[in-house]
Amino acid sequence: MSLRFCLTNTIKMKDFRPRLKGNKLKAFLNITKRENRVLVIGDLHEPFCLDKYLKFCKDIYSKYNCNKVIFIGDVIDNHYSSYHETDADGLGGGDELDIAIERIARWYDVFPKADVIIGNHDRIIARKAQTGGIPSRWIRDYSDVLNTPNWNFIERLVVDNVQYLHGEGGTARTKAKGDMMSTVQGHLHTQCYTEWCVGAKFKVFATQVGCGIDHEKYAFAYAKAGKKPAIGCAVVFGGHTVINELMDL
Repeated sequence: MSLRFCLTNTIKMKDFRPRLKGNKLKAFLNITKRENRVLVIGDLHEPFCLDKYLKFCKDIYSKYNCNKVIFIGDVIDNHYSSYHETDADGLGGGDELDIAIERIARWYDVFPKADVIIGNHDRIIARKAQTGGIPSRWIRDYSDVLNTPNWNFIERLVVDNVQYLHGEGGTARTKAKGDMMSTVQGHLHTQCYTEWCVGAKFKVFATQVGCGIDHEKYAFAYAKAGKKPAIGCAVVFGGHTVINELMDL
């Protein structure tokens, strides 16, 4: 393929103008304008995530022409090492970790570049090390353990003046009002919503993303008598608009 051919086709794509009018043209311009379109993926809790959740998130990424991905935390469950009661008939530590790494590899193949908020389940092993008096220098990085070198693990992230965090401190609604800042978070598996808080001189939104967990797995036995999880994700456009998407089950 010649350089001239590549340059010619690049110019043609740059100058491309669709034959659209009215609302269709507005929709096209909105979905292609230069701004962050962030796909926010809910708690995975691998290896206990719904098998179909990956395809669902992949489809939503394409549907809204997303260009950035944030996992909202708890990508791994670490059930075997929980501070709460664990299932005596469940997987051992090594087996659970191996399967989790294998399943996370599927996500990494689809979303090789992403920011990953560190959730309370992700943090369990580091907490156990602290409990045992083990210096943090002995603990490997998340990306090293999970074989995800291009994932950026971080406690909190701000994009377009919207804060993304896992959410152990309460609901997104409470956090947005307290910080006077638009907030997107996970952690609460049964909640998936966006609510606007409007005052005389401010306007912020609060978004709960939902999750991707398989409610039938033994790791979630503690919630069997409670509400069923909201299986979903969210897309944030330029820090000004949010769409929650729920998966059909």
